[in-house]
Amino acid sequence: MTANVARDPPAAPERSEFDGWEDWYSRRNYREMPWFSPRPSPWLVRAVRERWIPRGASVIDVGCGTGSNVLWLVKKGFRTVGVDLSPTAISIASSRARKARIDAEFRVASATELPFRPGSFASALDTGCFHSLPLHSRVPYAKEVHRILRPGGAFLLTWIPREVRTEMGPPHRPSLAETAEVFEPWFVFTGIERHDSGSSGGWTVKRERVGRCTARLERRRTTQPPPW
Repeated sequence: MTANVARDPPAAPERSEFDGWEDWYSRRNYREMPWFSPRPSPWLVRAVRERWIPRGASVIDVGCGTGSNVLWLVKKGFRTVGVDLSPTAISIASSRARKARIDAEFRVASATELPFRPGSFASALDTGCFHSLPLHSRVPYAKEVHRILRPGGAFLLTWIPREVRTEMGPPHRPSLAETAEVFEPWFVFTGIERHDSGSSGGWTVKRERVGRCTARLERRRTTQPPPW
């Protein structure tokens, strides 16, 4: 798939934003990353099975890491692009695609400055990007996902919420209320679920079960109605 590119890819982010993620991928075996899984996200598998993502739709995976979700989507017939802040992560994802003989597209990009035209994608996926962003980047991120999605497009979001007290996980874990405050101006929440650390829906991070929240959002077709 060749994405609908509107402008040149953004320049490398400032070191304060870029440094940590690139260091993670460049200095470690990606298979030993706390969040790595060779399998697709269970939330994504369910979304495809229940047709939350239309069959054959164009999908962007924001914060794709080493590309497991993208590779699975392409094999299922979806036109998919994966983006990540780390050039090393993207290089690994591209290498995995070549070895598997999967024609997948990966690009280095910041989640708050995606190099695609408005409405380029029918669906978007985030399985751990939002909860890792600096606090000041949350609203710009919501606006950017809204911009690249078509009206009514599905956005699948997974994050570790504030209520989870395990050591593993992002430092600034958004609560459900904070997440809703960020996204509601641009999206309608059509489904929210909480998975505790002991459930089959939890994440395994360094062999530790970690609770998470999942939400299904729909890009607003019109502006958000004013509050009462």
